[in-house]
Amino acid sequence: MQIDLKDKVALVTGGSRGIGRAIALTLASAGATVAVNYKGNQAAADAVIYEIIGHDGTASAFQADVSQGGEVDQLFKAVIEKYGRLDILVNNAGITRDTLLLRMKEDDFDAVLNTNLRGIFLCTKAALRPMSKARGGRIINITSVVGLMGNAGQANYAAAKAGIIGFTKSTAREMASRSITVNAVAPGYIETELTGVLSEQIRGAILENIPLGRMGTPQDVANLVCFLASDAAAYITGQTLTVDGGMVMQ
Repeated sequence: MQIDLKDKVALVTGGSRGIGRAIALTLASAGATVAVNYKGNQAAADAVIYEIIGHDGTASAFQADVSQGGEVDQLFKAVIEKYGRLDILVNNAGITRDTLLLRMKEDDFDAVLNTNLRGIFLCTKAALRPMSKARGGRIINITSVVGLMGNAGQANYAAAKAGIIGFTKSTAREMASRSITVNAVAPGYIETELTGVLSEQIRGAILENIPLGRMGTPQDVANLVCFLASDAAAYITGQTLTVDGGMVMQ
């Protein structure tokens, strides 16, 4: 199956590194014009843009902190002004502040919820205006298997990611009548900068719980996101799809 996103405009939050970068590149390779959002690392965002343009794609970088309502409004205004439309939103931006609950400070909890959950609320609300007017769109929220199963030392992160799942279902029900689909993708352990620092002992323990016997790649996640963004997924909404090698089977 060939996915064709030609003439579609996609916004990927947190699109400069890791999973977000792979998503931006994959959407662009399918023909989409990609708006790459970043918070602070402009060099990384520019590198993604250059790679897309180098493969004859169209992309631009847009700076914004998705936890701040004013910045989100300006982000969406800038994307619409530049490209005239928004067809696909991938809510990928996220942070971690891991520690055991007894040691977790209120700031650790609030910062993760503000970026990982409030950010999705703000961006989705902003995206629904142009998508509702166009009577169509695709919204893909990046959650985590941690939101399904929990994880010691990540109460804040798990709460945010579980919240995304409920938010996805509710928004999907609200927007279905306007042909806007809303789905969540829940990655498991993915080879990124964060997992790259794990010791061999920890990696071995993790792999014992993954039936396919390996960690995933950002491309594994990006492939599913690209499918959900396409017309081939027009009858899929309100779902949480795991990309985890079988670690969580529902």
